[in-house]
Amino acid sequence: MVYSTSSKWSLISGGITRPKGFRASGIKAGLKSSGKPDLALLVAPQGAICSGTFTKSYVRAACIDLCVDRLRLSDGKVRALLINSGHANACTGDHGLGDSLLATKALSERLGINPEQVLMCSTGVIGELIPMDKLLAGLDPLVESLSDGGGSAAAQAILTTDLVEKQIAVEGYLEGRRVRIGGMAKGSGMIHPNMSTMLGYLTCDAGVPIDTWRRMIGKVVDCSFNSITVDGDTSTNDAFLALSAGEPLQKASYHDLEIGLRLVAQHLAKAIARDGEGANALIEVQVEGTGTDGEARQIARTICGSSLVKTAVHGADPNWGRIVAAAGRAGIALDLKRLSLWIGHYQLMSQGAPLDFDRQAVSTYMKQRLHGDYMVDDSVCIRLNVGEEPSLGFAWGCDLSDRYVRINADYTT
Repeated sequence: MVYSTSSKWSLISGGITRPKGFRASGIKAGLKSSGKPDLALLVAPQGAICSGTFTKSYVRAACIDLCVDRLRLSDGKVRALLINSGHANACTGDHGLGDSLLATKALSERLGINPEQVLMCSTGVIGELIPMDKLLAGLDPLVESLSDGGGSAAAQAILTTDLVEKQIAVEGYLEGRRVRIGGMAKGSGMIHPNMSTMLGYLTCDAGVPIDTWRRMIGKVVDCSFNSITVDGDTSTNDAFLALSAGEPLQKASYHDLEIGLRLVAQHLAKAIARDGEGANALIEVQVEGTGTDGEARQIARTICGSSLVKTAVHGADPNWGRIVAAAGRAGIALDLKRLSLWIGHYQLMSQGAPLDFDRQAVSTYMKQRLHGDYMVDDSVCIRLNVGEEPSLGFAWGCDLSDRYVRINADYTT
C-alpha cells in the first residue's frame, strides 16, 4: 500500500540528520577524477540499532559481507556508516576485503568506538579498488565535518550517475512527543533491487526492539526499494540500512511508525526510478485483485520492468497489449476474462475485452508526463484490475530511451 502524508506525518526540510542525535558529513576526498564529493559518513547516537537489507546476488562486494557479519555479531548495534562513491570495490578479492577492514578500523579509532560497530558501503565501477591513500587521508576532515546539518553533504557524496541528490525527512507526533524520520539514497542505473548500484539509508529517533525493527524494515523494503526497476540489472552492492535510536515507543504506536517509515522509503525509491539513466518519465503501476499484496507487487514490477512497456511510454504510445502481455508472464495465475486496464483515467480494457478509446487523448496524457522535471511526482499511471480480492500492489519504473544506451555504452571509456 502507498502511504501519503497524513495528520500523523508531515514533510520537513532536510534528510538523515533531522532525527535527533544523528550527525553526518560528506567531502571531496579525491576518490573521483571528476572532483565531486565522494566520501560520506553517518554517525548514530549511542545505543542505536540497525537493520540491513542487501543484494541477493551471488556476485557481491566484500563490504556487503562485512555488513552482514557485523550486524549479526553485534545484534544490530551499529554506530557509524562509511560510504565511498566512484569505486564499487566488488570482485576485487581479498585485497578489497582488506581495504574495507582497514577503512572501518581507521574510522573507529577516530570516533573512539568498536570497529565491529562500523559498517561500510561502496558504489561505483565494479572491479575497481578504492584509492586507499586518498580515503584514509580523508577520514580526519570527514570526522571534523560531522554535524547535525550534514545530511545534504552526505547525500551528495554518495552519488554516481545520479542527476540530483535524493533525501527526505518527515515529522510526526506519537505518544505526545515529536518523532522524526530521515532518509537519503542514490541510484540511477543498474536498478532492479532484489532485497543495484542502489544505496539507501534511513534514520529514526524513536526506539523499538531490534526484532521489531527488523520486521518493520523488511516490510518497508518490499513495498519500496523492492518495488522499483530501471533496467532489470541487480547490482553487486545493493544495500539499505536503517538506524533507530531514541526513547522507546509503546507497541500501540508501531503501526503509525511503520507508516512514516514507508513514506520515507517510498519517496526515495520513486526518486531513484524517476532519476533512471536517460529517463524522461516515472511510471507507476497499480495492480489490484490478486490473492495477496505480494502477488500484486510481482505483477506490477514485471510490467514496470518490461522493455516493451518502457519504450511504449517513451514514445507516448498507448500500446496496451504490451502491458497485459507482461502481466501474463509475471508467474501469477490470471484469468484473462477478468482483466481491466486503465492508463491515467482512460479505460482501455474491460473484463478481458478491448474498449474503444481516444488513442490520441491517451497519447497526449503520456506526452504531458515526458520531458518535464524528472523530480516532479507526475507519473504515467497504469492500473490493472485482475479480480475481486482486496489486494493491492504498486511498482515504479521509468521509460527507456536511447540516452540510456549512450550513458552505459561509454560508462568506463
